[in-house]
Amino acid sequence: MTSISVDTPPEQEVEHLLFSQIASDLTVKGYAVIPNALPRLLSEELFGQIQSLHSHDFSEAGVGRNHDQTLNRFVRRDAIRWIAGETSPEQRWLEWTSRLQTYLNRHLFLGLFSYESHFSHYRPGDFYRRHLDAFRGQTNRRLSTVAYLNPGWMPDDGGELILFSEMGEREILRVTPAYGTLAIFLSEVFPHEVLPTNRHRYSIAGWFRVNGSVNDQLDPPV
Repeated sequence: MTSISVDTPPEQEVEHLLFSQIASDLTVKGYAVIPNALPRLLSEELFGQIQSLHSHDFSEAGVGRNHDQTLNRFVRRDAIRWIAGETSPEQRWLEWTSRLQTYLNRHLFLGLFSYESHFSHYRPGDFYRRHLDAFRGQTNRRLSTVAYLNPGWMPDDGGELILFSEMGEREILRVTPAYGTLAIFLSEVFPHEVLPTNRHRYSIAGWFRVNGSVNDQLDPPV
């Protein structure tokens, strides 16, 4: 890890320490869960945008990728809205994740090539059953991220993210979707699920990808 200059502005120092902790946890455990990880102003702006959206601004989430994607309400029932940098909060979110990508590439040599993300809305009763975000050798997703935007989340509200061991036989971590918490983990390694939620639950799900382009086939697509 690199040292921090005495002339580094406080907000950059905090960000550096956060990214360093993420890199360290990924190296040791393969995952990191950090409460209050998102900068306060960024959390407020993203939450404000989510609050301004209506149900018709979201689409039912599918299972699978590209042309193979299908709706399966037995597996998942959340709704999503892709982030394309069309608003100031979205732009600042993508700038923040870009800095995280640069840091992780510099210190962990992951070869992260791009990042994609979407807002997720789980209505009361919604869930996402156990799944992997990537299968070894069949996708270019390297790291999965989840940022939570739920003020005042209580234990009875449900909706926890559960990470399982690589073979899926045991639970290793349960994450409360509390405001500002960031979870990041190796996409190919950890099966995970979202338990049914008892209130409206908001998050940003995202994936850092490596370049899987072959010949003239772009992956990730532009």
